[in-house]
Amino acid sequence: MKTLSPTPVILGASRLGERPGADDLADALISSRLGYVDTSNNYAGGRSEQALGDAVRRAGGLPGHTRIYSKADSDPETGAFDGERVKRSLDESLSRLGLDSLPLYQLHDPYGLTVAEAMGPGGAVPALIDLRDQGVIGAIGIASGTLSQVREYVDTGAFDVVLSHNRYTLVTRTAEPLFEAAHALGMTVLNAAPFGGGTLANGDGSFGYRPMPADFAAHVERVRDLADLHGVDLAAAALHFSLRSPLVDATVVGITSTARLDALGPLIDADVPDAFFEAVESLGTPPPGVED
Repeated sequence: MKTLSPTPVILGASRLGERPGADDLADALISSRLGYVDTSNNYAGGRSEQALGDAVRRAGGLPGHTRIYSKADSDPETGAFDGERVKRSLDESLSRLGLDSLPLYQLHDPYGLTVAEAMGPGGAVPALIDLRDQGVIGAIGIASGTLSQVREYVDTGAFDVVLSHNRYTLVTRTAEPLFEAAHALGMTVLNAAPFGGGTLANGDGSFGYRPMPADFAAHVERVRDLADLHGVDLAAAALHFSLRSPLVDATVVGITSTARLDALGPLIDADVPDAFFEAVESLGTPPPGVED
């Protein structure tokens, strides 16, 4: 088992390259004091990795405190996601980023194949293991949304890292059994999207990019009321829920602009009292929120 020692907050670059200002944002991401950036082969059709690679080249190399994590994706034209595709995906990622190796490369959203296919001869997972053994990648991870599928991959014992998003937050705990199982195996746990796709940061009416069921929306409002009662910024509370959890090794926060990056520092530095979290826990087990 390869272990990672990431910074507590990792900067998510899934939207990088989708809008003007990508160069400025990419420069800010790789120079941030937080030091770690998470991207993927298919984010913005490859433009996320390309923008980060361009920033690395403008900087004359990756800053010493910075690490870039990426992910293998299925072929965008054929949907293939076998071992050969994983190797091509990594070649594409390294070429765009201008790097010779990555500390972490993750199997990303493998919805089009079964776990048995991914694990079998010529499959995606043996290819990742081979690349890890060669030293081209330092650790391998599984990064996906559907909890039942991710749990199957975790239970194989083949992976070093697990990443789940929108399922372990201030207002939902559905990924808790997954994270407990991963920790028991000695895996590194990355918890992404602590704001639930924006709901806990800007009051958006969806959660995890989906409409909220009525019972879950009511629970979110109760938590929001508790934040007001305790004088707590809800976004800071959402972030610190993940940062303080013993099940989470690092929290991935999506950054869509330099303004969002600038706003992240005060959220990290905010003081959220234990009394607020105790009040949230007193509400009981939250409704699922995001159904698989």
